[in-house]
Amino acid sequence: MVRLTHSFFFLACLVSATVSTPTSSPNFHTVSFSKKVSGKTRSTKALLARDLSRFNPDAAAAVGEAPATNEDDTYVVATQVGTQTFELIVDTGSSNTWVGSGTRYTPGSTSTNTGKSFAVTYGSGSVSGTEFTDSVSLGGLTVSKQSIGDGTRSSGFQGVDGIIGFGPVALTQGTVSGSTTVPTFLDNLRSQGTITTEVLGVSFAPESGSDEDDTNGELTLGGTDATKFSGSLTFVSKTTASPFNEFWGITVSSITYNGASVGGSSSAISSTYRATATTAYNAFLSASGGRTDATTGLASWTTLPKANFAFTIGGVSLTLTPAQFTVPTAQYADFGLATGKFYGWIADGGSVAADINFIIGQKFLENYYSVFDTTNNRVGFATRA
Repeated sequence: MVRLTHSFFFLACLVSATVSTPTSSPNFHTVSFSKKVSGKTRSTKALLARDLSRFNPDAAAAVGEAPATNEDDTYVVATQVGTQTFELIVDTGSSNTWVGSGTRYTPGSTSTNTGKSFAVTYGSGSVSGTEFTDSVSLGGLTVSKQSIGDGTRSSGFQGVDGIIGFGPVALTQGTVSGSTTVPTFLDNLRSQGTITTEVLGVSFAPESGSDEDDTNGELTLGGTDATKFSGSLTFVSKTTASPFNEFWGITVSSITYNGASVGGSSSAISSTYRATATTAYNAFLSASGGRTDATTGLASWTTLPKANFAFTIGGVSLTLTPAQFTVPTAQYADFGLATGKFYGWIADGGSVAADINFIIGQKFLENYYSVFDTTNNRVGFATRA
């Protein structure tokens, strides 16, 4: 199994969806997280190729170079393991927690060497080493004996110390010798009675300026924070269809531009970019008057598009305005983009039916509060406040 290595992954597949009663909880704990830019890969083609290759390693050749380096745009959170503090990638596309790619792990009085080996393969790197259990604290909440991988060998994670995984526990299968699966940090918070419901809320502040590293997000552990969204939360049941049920799998029933369909349901992953299957991408370009920019691989226009791009999830249309799905001009220099045109966070994801070729990306998550509810096996969205 290949795990993703990007914060806040969710996967969409073709199953029925339901809308649940709006939910919020006053009994939650929050922790801020920060955007971190490595600066190692500034080519948009290379970044897009890397995003696609996280789940489809063979897809990289179709869109350009995909070096196995740390993501340029990651979200990290300060996490205490034993007496040490690590900057860990917040990832809902994988579920193991491990340290050591940057700051080395030093076992202390609260740590126990289980004698088991661990290894995880990601589309953009890998890690292996020895499993320990240790106390882990995040947002004022502590798990006393969390499975921790001491990553003595890793690749693809320069600039960060490791990962704290918030994906479904099934993603830990086969990662630790002698164990079928290992409980996640949220699993243990629930089983140890620290939180009453296993829910993760995720909030971002959209990036519009040229700044690269800042604290612009918040995790809500054990509930949802109603101050971070407006209106109601729309919940959809997590799919049971394999292999999407190993991740946060949901239904996206349609894709539209200017109210007209440009694509039906499709499997999708979340990443920094948004990519749609070739047929939907071409339909979107035709409807919006755009073309593929040869240098970047992104959709581009000579004038800013006028209409909204939208996904229908759980019977609700979740829209992005042109300002939300295009690259802010203040960031052109960061990505080496030429002036005189507009670029979209949308690209051709490919046409191979067996591949993951539809990515619902970071720019969507920056505009919608997201809820990953393990207790009720569902995912929720609401407009960001």
